[in-house]
Amino acid sequence: MPHLSTIVAVAVVLGFMILIHEFGHYAAAKFFKVRVEVFSLGFGKRLFGFRRGETDYRISAIPLGGYVKMSGENPMDDRTGDPGEFLSHPRWQRFIVALAGPAMNIALAIGLLTVVYMVRYERPVFADKPAVIGWVLPNSVASKAGLQEGDRIIRLDGIENPTWEQVDPKVALSPNQPIQLTVLRAGQTLEKTVIPEAIGIEKYGSLGWVPDQPNEITDLEPGMPAEKAGLKKGDLIVAVNGQPIRAIPQMISMLQKTKEAPVELTVQRGAQQLKFKMQPVATKMEGLAEPRYRVGFQSEPSVTTRLSFPLALNKSLDDNKRSSFLILELLQKMIQRKVSMRTVEGPIGIGTAVGRAVREDGWTPLLGITAAISLNLGIFNLLPIPILDGGVIMLLFIESLMQRDISLPVKERIYQAAFVFIVLFAVMVIFNDIVKTVPGLAQRLP
Repeated sequence: MPHLSTIVAVAVVLGFMILIHEFGHYAAAKFFKVRVEVFSLGFGKRLFGFRRGETDYRISAIPLGGYVKMSGENPMDDRTGDPGEFLSHPRWQRFIVALAGPAMNIALAIGLLTVVYMVRYERPVFADKPAVIGWVLPNSVASKAGLQEGDRIIRLDGIENPTWEQVDPKVALSPNQPIQLTVLRAGQTLEKTVIPEAIGIEKYGSLGWVPDQPNEITDLEPGMPAEKAGLKKGDLIVAVNGQPIRAIPQMISMLQKTKEAPVELTVQRGAQQLKFKMQPVATKMEGLAEPRYRVGFQSEPSVTTRLSFPLALNKSLDDNKRSSFLILELLQKMIQRKVSMRTVEGPIGIGTAVGRAVREDGWTPLLGITAAISLNLGIFNLLPIPILDGGVIMLLFIESLMQRDISLPVKERIYQAAFVFIVLFAVMVIFNDIVKTVPGLAQRLP
């Protein structure tokens, strides 16, 4: 039952991350001798648990998060001056207690990714290579800008000699926004200005180019024409109907034109060059309204190694740092309305991603997606929105500058407004999830 396994995996992943997050607050509070009244996984009615010392450890009815209830932490509560109350402690201690939750999520992301890289460090063959264009889709933005196969991108919006790891996110997060780039072609440098087109349900930016990489068959779908014709993993696609092929998307584009007409693939297998004839079939693809004509193979050539602990930790730190800046850039552009709100994934999108990871071989894909979600959770909780940890930190910073506490009526209004904002944001995220999940709904909306 794949749906049941996905539900269980999502519950375990989110439950573990919430536990880690709340444990950060709990541990910091205990360290500073703040009295912790409740440590709860979930909200709402208490289902079961146990009490140890001054703390009630519980599982609650609504499994959409969790919380640590510290004595006197609510500014609207009456203060007794008890030294165990949260507000009785210095601001720097309250700052650390608020920061500890997101910090634990970020530390978890770094730790999990380090473990993954020590076991299996896999990346596309082109990811950390110079950004050389392998193919340009006809009539695309890149084609209209005069970009060609073999062009090397040597500057992209101030980034010198970028790799595809740097190029792809920059383009994706710049829909309908001009990007300055410089390409090297036959010893000459050419300056170009391109405006990525917003495509797909998420409205990510695309220029219509493909990285230069080998056209290697990495997987064959059982029962599809490619397997029946005798193609094998490791074969290199050289030509389709006698026309040389530089990139698999070029072949995909050709198949959509020839449709179900038989095609002849020329492949390189070791020292041999072989020809295979097959008839494409129309298959429904996730996220696409129209069926796509396919022969049934995947081409995602990658490099797989294992890293030592120091190298794995260093790579994990680099990747999490880059991902953090990308998350912040995405949020900034969403606020500026330069990026569609549909780029945000909610519970349904997270569940889908976790489900895909569960269905992959081994446990490293699940750890990888858990690390990504944990990093996002940590960054999101650091946003300066009251109710969130970042909002608590922001108010503490403002009070430190004022050298006095913000009045309780003002704080009450701030928290009420923040609560409304969080509810509206949650509704928007869930609506976006539904739009992206229900076939054809996105096409009927502006």
